[in-house]
Amino acid sequence: MTRRVVIVGNGMAGARLAEELRRRERDPERLEVVVFGAEPRAAYNRILLSNVLAGSITARDTRLRPDDWWGRNHVDVRTGVRVTGIDTAARIVRSDDGAVLGYDELVLATGSVPFVPRIEGMAPHDGRVVAFRTVEDCERIAAAARQGCRAVVLGGGLLGLEAARGLLQRGVDVTVVHPRSVPMERQLDVGGGRVLVRILDGLGVRMLLERRAVALQDRPAGRTLLLDDGTALPADLVVLTAGIRPATDLALAAGISVEQGVVVDDALRASAPHVWAIGECAQHRGEVYGLVQPGWEQAAVVADRITAADSDAEYHGTPALTRLKAHDIDLASMGDVTADLHDEDCDVLVLADPSRGRYAKLVVADDRIVGAVLLGCPDTVGTVTQLFDSELPVPQDRMALLTGRGATAVASVSPAGMPGGAVICRCNSVTKSSLTTAWRAGARSVAALATATRATTGCGGCGSAVEGICEWLRTTDPQHEHEETNIQPARKEGAA
Repeated sequence: MTRRVVIVGNGMAGARLAEELRRRERDPERLEVVVFGAEPRAAYNRILLSNVLAGSITARDTRLRPDDWWGRNHVDVRTGVRVTGIDTAARIVRSDDGAVLGYDELVLATGSVPFVPRIEGMAPHDGRVVAFRTVEDCERIAAAARQGCRAVVLGGGLLGLEAARGLLQRGVDVTVVHPRSVPMERQLDVGGGRVLVRILDGLGVRMLLERRAVALQDRPAGRTLLLDDGTALPADLVVLTAGIRPATDLALAAGISVEQGVVVDDALRASAPHVWAIGECAQHRGEVYGLVQPGWEQAAVVADRITAADSDAEYHGTPALTRLKAHDIDLASMGDVTADLHDEDCDVLVLADPSRGRYAKLVVADDRIVGAVLLGCPDTVGTVTQLFDSELPVPQDRMALLTGRGATAVASVSPAGMPGGAVICRCNSVTKSSLTTAWRAGARSVAALATATRATTGCGGCGSAVEGICEWLRTTDPQHEHEETNIQPARKEGAA
């Protein structure tokens, strides 16, 4: 008897779940997978949208899979179709194309929607006021962002800075308005935030901190955005990146428990029977994640549960690790970085070279990294990230770890010492054991490993770590070094 899984949401989490389900159960006669997506295209890698905005890649380059992959793998993807109602008692969903579809299991992967601040004079469908969230948003912004355009980005978080950098690469005059004292205040401490401001200023991004927009006015000289201190900014284009909110309207209307997001337990079950939630719409242990990796880890748990591959699979949360994906800015933040230099409960190390745009902070408790900021320190990111992810003890010479020098720092995270579960590529949740398995199956180069596992195909920050594991495998498994492989070099299909 065929069981049907309906996934509401064709974003990165929903698409990943469809893949995970089909990976565990190949037979469509046993498991039918249907995905509803309101956007008019198949799932794509939102991580790469700033590159689309900058014009360095096209929307097609962000695809998670080739166009025909979904059909070949018997995944029924219904793009441009919005689910309008859920009946949890009858176990059916209704969509705006008139379809009524029953389900055995329903997974909400509805994602999030942009937060739109209340600003006098700002119309929701104004072509010159655009939220930065989708490929279509990128196209609208690009159409308005002509040479000499004056753009104001509202919000100096991760997305806002990526939008600002992309606009700058198009020759646009960019001002970022942010209500806090430093940008990315959720990921940075004050010291790191101030260094980031200096970097942005040097690139040509004007930062106005501790300011809010209050009114958008059309004047004879052009459109103006008025701030709460009376400043009037020319604004041919306003880009909204002031935050996101979990998309929970469907769940609420269906009587499913919602707080900030759809409330789920460690199995990622919602309050209604046979309903699950993953990604940015889900609230787990009081936390709503706005990053990619948690959604993909959640997708694996739900796929294990639904297919009975692991009926006891649970999700226990994902440590926060953020990378700013903007041209000429190398920033990684992980864990809790709020500890003060003289905090008695942990050891805090700080190295700063503000005039050259470099800042490094390490927070260590019980000989493990619990927080780090690495700005302008590309040589140290891989090592620190692996120590953080793997919860391995830090080397005795912690300063050598921050500077990226010294054999001690390198040896502490050698591939031989990493546990198999160490996450190497966070964008795609690729572990050391996944890379080792792919190597033994014939993927004997970084490009082949990328094709087999998708490691390095997201933000690319794990490239050096994958190279290191590749070299380690060549050394420890030399008999396979010259074997032929049929795996072709990776194509730029995005990071599903």
